[in-house]
Amino acid sequence: MKNLLAEFKEFINRGNVIDMAVGIIIGAAFTAIVTSLTDNIINPFIKLITGGNGTDVAGLTIPVPGTENGIDFGAFISAIINFLIVAWVVFLMVKAFNKMKDAGAKKLVRRNGKNEEIIEHAPTCPFCLEEINVGATRCPHCTAELPAPAEVTVEVVEK
Repeated sequence: MKNLLAEFKEFINRGNVIDMAVGIIIGAAFTAIVTSLTDNIINPFIKLITGGNGTDVAGLTIPVPGTENGIDFGAFISAIINFLIVAWVVFLMVKAFNKMKDAGAKKLVRRNGKNEEIIEHAPTCPFCLEEINVGATRCPHCTAELPAPAEVTVEVVEK
């Protein structure tokens, strides 16, 4: 039991688990903001334009006998709008993160009166093209044996 608790503590203390938890919490909070935006601003605007009434967004609810709400296309359209807004913001965040990550790998130097950019590339498996650790002799993704231990490659580009 003590060993199990020690393993759990090690698992929780890993940075990527904490980063993931923070991302989920921020994502849930952001989803609530987007839902509020569509429910309180976009849907009333659609009602105003199309003449919807009450809780019926854009008059798009079809009554179904024996049900309380019927088929609510307006709620479905609101859910699609929510998804598109959240997906767009997540895309922009990932793009910004990748740009920061790439900028950290670039170094500018001046040699022989010329500006040069030195870019370090993480080693990749020649078979599956997945990123691998420096010094690896076998790919953890496709399990192929590498011809030589993995090394960082350096690219020099004149600016």
